[in-house]
Amino acid sequence: MNPTSPLIVQSDRTLLLEVDHPDAETVRMAIAPFAELERAPEHVHTYRITPLGLWNARAAGHDAEQVVDALLTWSRYPVAGSLLIDVAETMGRYGRLRIEKHPVHGLVMVSQDKAVLTEVLRAKKVKGLVGERIDDETVLVHPSERGHLKQVLLGLGWPAEDLAGFVNGEAHPIALDEDGWQVRPYQKVAAESFWHGGSGVVVLPCGAGKTVVGAASMALAGATTLILVTNTVAARQWRDELVRRTTLTEDEIGEYSGARKEIRPVTIATYQVVTTKRGGVHPHLELFSARDWGLVIYDEVHLLPAPVFRMTADLQARRRLGLTATLVREDGREGDVFSLIGPKRYDAPWKDLESQGWIAPADCVEVRVSLDDDERMAQALAEPDLRYRLASTTASKQRVVEELAERHKDQPTLVIGQYVDQLEELSRALDAPLITGATTNKQREALYNQFRAGEIKRLVVSKVANFSIDLPTAEVAIQVSGAFGSRQEEAQRLGRLLRPKDGLVARFYAVVARDTVDADFAQHRQRFLAEQGYSYRIVDAEDLDQLDQD
Repeated sequence: MNPTSPLIVQSDRTLLLEVDHPDAETVRMAIAPFAELERAPEHVHTYRITPLGLWNARAAGHDAEQVVDALLTWSRYPVAGSLLIDVAETMGRYGRLRIEKHPVHGLVMVSQDKAVLTEVLRAKKVKGLVGERIDDETVLVHPSERGHLKQVLLGLGWPAEDLAGFVNGEAHPIALDEDGWQVRPYQKVAAESFWHGGSGVVVLPCGAGKTVVGAASMALAGATTLILVTNTVAARQWRDELVRRTTLTEDEIGEYSGARKEIRPVTIATYQVVTTKRGGVHPHLELFSARDWGLVIYDEVHLLPAPVFRMTADLQARRRLGLTATLVREDGREGDVFSLIGPKRYDAPWKDLESQGWIAPADCVEVRVSLDDDERMAQALAEPDLRYRLASTTASKQRVVEELAERHKDQPTLVIGQYVDQLEELSRALDAPLITGATTNKQREALYNQFRAGEIKRLVVSKVANFSIDLPTAEVAIQVSGAFGSRQEEAQRLGRLLRPKDGLVARFYAVVARDTVDADFAQHRQRFLAEQGYSYRIVDAEDLDQLDQD
């Protein structure tokens, strides 16, 4: 107990940290390995201790004694004994089961706790994943089921420690070429943390250079690499970045997409092509076994589609790196990322990198519009599944978007939405090009390049621009509609603006219809950013002049 500490440890597993305290950063570093940041408003940050977080810490080399010591050392008040016991027992579950290589029998699951081994072997989901029992402590594991077994064991509350190691894969020389640029300190630490752990996830804000972490990890591996990305534009951005930042040439990098099917020492494939289904099968999943990959990188790992999850379960012998701005999944499958990709190896809070100047500060404003009487009645009469679309596409929003765009007419501005018909109207009203799923990759790249070069100041974009699109010049974003209450989408859209801009503050506007489901979803969408320390100012659409006074 430390009466002057900024940390309050509560029996419900929440930790409250006063961020203005002089010891706050020291305490944050002490609890970060095992506690998940839940909310980060201005003065008090809330962390939570969860089983997954504790198992993550164990996988990263921390033990229960270190966690208990951190809580006892830094808590302002006495820590409930029941919490400390629970922490120790939860962490004690990790590693009671181990997956190892046996010199005679190959892949096995081992436990000195015979009762635990017996319990999990009786589970129906485990039976098809293991072979015969060699002795009281050892059971054979089918090599192809290594990942599936880890996934099932996590669900049973007995996460296995995977000590079976990795194959080196086919060697291929890759080095960083730091001519005119340097790897940032946190990028180097992130890559090294991943490499020492062998597999896992790096969490960095949009604009913080996750591609550089990938390149640095590839240089550490020095092996053939498969990179999975969200779309073809992202694939070509990865290619250009690798050519610019490493010793790789364009001839060494293949693209596996709808347009091309190249398999080279470094191959960049899209999730969409990999998960294409024909005749009930996924013909392109063989890409995973097309070469002896030494490293597999998953860009935007939180978006992993189910078929890739399944194939990833079969890739447990390969080193795997997941890159993301947030591990939030609306389907709650964060545990699958942990068991199939690996534990979180590095995480940098958005506001920390902002304070160090690595990402731009952002001003988030929610502009609330009111529906007219006819629109309100249409809302009242609409079926529930239509109400969000009606609220999101209300005509009242167009005037607001036009006024906001005019206020920032000299700044590179993105107008972002969900519904194509609404975006088509805005594109015409703003005299701005439109990018949707129907826009060809060639047209998209041309428009993105014109935007980057300053040849066009405005772009209207659908959700195809949510992920992995590098638009470093963007200074303003105006969001008119989104994918219901998706927190990850909100984070990604703000992320389009966060490349540093010589001290310039990025402007992120969310135009929301008050007293509707649009407003309800907006609150949920904003939650992740609020947890990262961003706050939304609320301005009435009739009082946009307030913006000039703030």
